[in-house]
Amino acid sequence: MQDTNTLIQVAPGATPSASDSADDAPRVVPRALSGREKAAVVVRLLLNEGADIPLEELPDELQEKLTHQLGQMGLVDRVTLDAVAAEFAEALESIGLSFPHGLAGALDAVNGKIAPATAARLRKVAGVRQVGDPWQRLREIPTEDLAQIAQAESIEIAAVMLSKLETAKAAQMLGHLPGPVARRITYAVSKTTNITPEAVERIGWSLAAQLDQRPATAFNEGPGERVGAILNQSAASTREGLLTALDEEDSDFASLVRQSIFTFAHIPARILPRDVPAVLRGFDQTVLVTALAGADTEGDKASVEYLLTNMSSRMADNLREEMAERGKVKQAEGEDAMTQIVGAIRALVNDGAISLVEDETEE
Repeated sequence: MQDTNTLIQVAPGATPSASDSADDAPRVVPRALSGREKAAVVVRLLLNEGADIPLEELPDELQEKLTHQLGQMGLVDRVTLDAVAAEFAEALESIGLSFPHGLAGALDAVNGKIAPATAARLRKVAGVRQVGDPWQRLREIPTEDLAQIAQAESIEIAAVMLSKLETAKAAQMLGHLPGPVARRITYAVSKTTNITPEAVERIGWSLAAQLDQRPATAFNEGPGERVGAILNQSAASTREGLLTALDEEDSDFASLVRQSIFTFAHIPARILPRDVPAVLRGFDQTVLVTALAGADTEGDKASVEYLLTNMSSRMADNLREEMAERGKVKQAEGEDAMTQIVGAIRALVNDGAISLVEDETEE
């Protein structure tokens, strides 16, 4: 128990009131605390209230000093606590704007707003001793890139990476690895029981540093995806002619392009039956009838039947009647209407409203 004189002091120059003089009750004043002690009081108060304070984002030196100070505080009287809390609240209210900590924090704040080449160069300047969680950066990159990093590292490092990812993303990463490699990494997870937090952090910073060493690219999508997106909007005759030419020039690249292509004929294989109403919702009836009536290849006709089968019977009957009344559709008009439907499907996929079934024909 601290000395009473430490916790309770009589304010100098105070004149007791009539009620005070009756029982000679002293007036309590706050203790004089240093800035570090006040910080410890505020942190302890917030933790007691259940606040989630990201103390791990502080530099290691400050985390260590704060922890030592928390262990030295002992008891703090109510008046001192109220005074520190009021001072802290007043300081918060006076803040007009706050900035991130250090160069690494600034880079995170302007991520996507400055040129990729500039960001890459500044990250190299920041070095691997950045503030924050290196694993958060790794969780944000595509699983294909994570799989490439895992294959370039030792099995033990890859096992640590797998353990630090969310379950769904870890499963996706394994799916991009060759079977034998994925099995060895999965087994190596059993060997990570005694790894220390410091070692995991060092591994994370080392892997994050590799991201900074990668040259900045001008395009977010790969070449196959870009060509596939262009051919998606092309006429069928143009698309097939170019794919045939690509097969002759570079069959591997042609295979990548084919995997990125999604046309009207792919609807039965890539769209789930439950998503058909979402695909057709909001379409102009004229465009929909033109697309359905304009199907002339076997693949396009199969897609028409698939769509009609997975919508309400009343809507399907109405569309069949309108298709019969529409009669023959010019090829260009039919392809344009089909392209609009495919574009709408792509937009729904990008918005996360529906998902395309993975095409396994190339595997």
